[in-house]
Amino acid sequence: MIAVILVSGLAVQLLAHRLRVPSVIFYLAIGVVLGPEVLGLVTLETFGEGLEIIVGLSVAIIVFEGAFALQFDRIRRASTVSLRLVTVSAVVMFLGTAAAVRAFTDGEWEIALLVGALLVATGPTVITPILNVVRVRDHVATALETEGIVNDVTAAIVAVVIFETLLLDDLGVPATVLSFLQRFGVGVAAGLLATGIIYVLLDSDIVPERDVQASQFLVLAAAIGSFAAAEAVAAEAGIAAAATSGILLGNLDLDNREEIERFAQNTTLIVLSFVFISLAALIDVEAIAGLGAGVIAIVAVIMFVLRPLGAFLATVGVERFTRPERLFIASVGPRGIIPASVATLFAIELELAGSIAAGELLVGTVFAVIFATVLVEAGFARQIGEFLGVSPMRTIIIGGGRVGQALATRLENRGEYVVIVETDPDVAERARTDGFTVYEGDGSDTETLRAVNIDDAKRFITTTADDDINLLACQLAITKFDIASVYSRVNDPDNVDAFDSIGVTGIDATTATAVAIDDEIERPALTHWMNELGDSHDVQEVEVTSEELAGKTIRDLNAQIPDGTFVAVVSRGGENNVPSADTILEIGDHVTFIGNSDSVRRAMDRFHPHD
Repeated sequence: MIAVILVSGLAVQLLAHRLRVPSVIFYLAIGVVLGPEVLGLVTLETFGEGLEIIVGLSVAIIVFEGAFALQFDRIRRASTVSLRLVTVSAVVMFLGTAAAVRAFTDGEWEIALLVGALLVATGPTVITPILNVVRVRDHVATALETEGIVNDVTAAIVAVVIFETLLLDDLGVPATVLSFLQRFGVGVAAGLLATGIIYVLLDSDIVPERDVQASQFLVLAAAIGSFAAAEAVAAEAGIAAAATSGILLGNLDLDNREEIERFAQNTTLIVLSFVFISLAALIDVEAIAGLGAGVIAIVAVIMFVLRPLGAFLATVGVERFTRPERLFIASVGPRGIIPASVATLFAIELELAGSIAAGELLVGTVFAVIFATVLVEAGFARQIGEFLGVSPMRTIIIGGGRVGQALATRLENRGEYVVIVETDPDVAERARTDGFTVYEGDGSDTETLRAVNIDDAKRFITTTADDDINLLACQLAITKFDIASVYSRVNDPDNVDAFDSIGVTGIDATTATAVAIDDEIERPALTHWMNELGDSHDVQEVEVTSEELAGKTIRDLNAQIPDGTFVAVVSRGGENNVPSADTILEIGDHVTFIGNSDSVRRAMDRFHPHD
């Protein structure tokens, strides 16, 4: 059965990658098919008392891998929103869900609070597959990843504490708060201890610098060892330990970091598929159906009221997050492993204690929310992202020096997603510190370009000081990856023809510098205005694709052009002209808008509604 689950999970990962759909959708489907509701091959008896151990260790590895990828500088760039998502938004979800359960079911407050605590958790098990499919800007991804990891930890601990202190022993709120702090402290302490031990071993002569395999297994030992140590002291403290050791080790200067990270990702793929399918097989459809219309109301409140409210409170007043990005966060908050695993274990204990109705209410509500949110929010995440336009144009820049960073800044100010590829570790680190997404590698190497997902790129630019490297990288982008828009810095004017001959738009650095100086002399105001693009104004060229607007004059279209922008240039058949009021626009014309950023964007949407 284990073999069937593993092979099925790995197979659907390939299918999910090809279809560009989050893999958790297929895990859920396979689990239901293998479970008692269809084939009956996987039941609670399949794993016996080992289920808790299997799930616990799997969750530890998954949480550790997600935490390992969270760099402090990434967290800082989304710190305000991340902090609000794990505090204000989490409290809204916790109390709101508890109130909904209490209002729409016959459950007591203790069971309602338990359900509310569990359903705070999103987690890397469902967020990571979504972010693998939907490309979002780094600050959005970081906010969602941080929320998933931190809320997984706090939700698990809070749920256990509520279960033991309120539901079983009825010890009251003060004892509940104290128990939470104790468990959280145990987890952090175990994580710190594991990190210290592993770091000393990695930094010693015991593990040679080039022994990649030993480094990988030692880091994995941090996840499992910290989890086991914390669990030996307090239940569910292990998740906090795994998260703590993951974040700390992920932010230390480790040798073989890329290999370690790749190993952790591959390990996570295996355990994620196994544990998600196993738990999905335990979905109790009868328990869900038994809750009637009440469970539908609870799901609706969580998806359409509490999640949007929490996202609004988390992002309000933070200018870095655009309106579409806020709506995307509000629309994507599926629940994953933590609620499923903990609810299953609690339901078993409740049934053994004679509280069968409470157990059915717990597992029915939790699995209903998991099923609905994974199916809708994860299943349609790519469509939601495309509709909202949160996936920016992907541009790859080879060279992270001054030219590359200056260009990246201008592109990101326009809302595009830029990945810089740089060979020099020091230059790459400086670019990361300045907030850029950087991949350390050779931009003229095929494997490096594959690693930065060049297949998803719409534009490719080389900006290094070496024309040979620039030319080779451009050739690869055109011939091997079929990138249509390729640009390059050309350091030696004599090499411009070589770039033009392969279809690259070459920018002669000498001429560009001369033109920039001339612009400063002759037209300083316009030059300064152009150099500040992205702050509050913009210049954009767009193709006319609107059949409704075609065949009309600029005078007729004045009402369609938002206030704050105007048509500066109309390009047709290779000729560029400043239009008059009687200029007639046709399908295929290229129109250049100048004006306020928002007005320019709205004008582009009206004139170019079709891709």
